[in-house]
Amino acid sequence: MAATSSEKSLQARAAVTTRWAKVTDREAETAPARKGFLAKLEREVDPEGVLPPEVRHQRAVELRKAHLLRAALKSAQVRRQRREAVQS
Repeated sequence: MAATSSEKSLQARAAVTTRWAKVTDREAETAPARKGFLAKLEREVDPEGVLPPEVRHQRAVELRKAHLLRAALKSAQVRRQRREAVQS
């Protein structure tokens, strides 16, 4: 019998929780991903590499903030929709 999407979600959450339970330094564990994401954003804001490094970095930081704000907005919208669906 195939697992439902709800069961798959619970399995994934259990796996992630188990993984993080074994990590001593979360910041060090996620540093490569954060560094890679910021490098991607730096390439996005300055594809030709003509800006000074400080300016390129600051623009990438601002782009990361915009990305996180859009994610927060989408999350809030989904939570509201779910709450309204339960109340209906």
